[in-house]
Amino acid sequence: MEQAKEGRRKLYFVDAAHFVQGAFLGYLWCFVRCFILSPSGRNRFNVLGALDAISKELITVVNDTYINAQSICELIQKIAVPNKNIGIPITLIMDNARYQRCNLVKIFAKTMNVEIVFLPSYSPNLNLIERFWKFVKKKCLYSKYYETFATFKEAIQAVIDDKDNQYHQELNTLLTLNFQTFKNVKIMTV
Repeated sequence: MEQAKEGRRKLYFVDAAHFVQGAFLGYLWCFVRCFILSPSGRNRFNVLGALDAISKELITVVNDTYINAQSICELIQKIAVPNKNIGIPITLIMDNARYQRCNLVKIFAKTMNVEIVFLPSYSPNLNLIERFWKFVKKKCLYSKYYETFATFKEAIQAVIDDKDNQYHQELNTLLTLNFQTFKNVKIMTV
């Protein structure tokens, strides 16, 4: 992290968000029964992202099927090729998804001179991009109805594309390098 702050390393936080076109309820309280439209089906819009810890640049790979090892390799290539001439090391911080830990990804990352660091299991609080995915859901999914899958995808993509303009101020305070950690914790059995 310190090397990235000094400009001697590129540090990216990587994770996928699987947006399912369905009901994302916010808060609703009323005296009258309300019927809320909700799409049927299980259409998914998958966004694999890498968020630069310092510049907050976002690099994505999107699809409507699923994220797998080839998707990770595609993202690694999108990161490594433009940074090849810079001559500083690249580190990707990833969670423990099986498709990220496979040999194909490890070997491909090594050939592209990209270091991969895996977070401990069940620690989304240590992955900066998790905050961004939560922000995207809040801005375009909660309490919103999209009649078609195309408008659903457009809404998500619009928030992602506009992160540096319309949402710049909000994201500046959200995407800080302050992480919740637990020190001197006593574990009690119940």
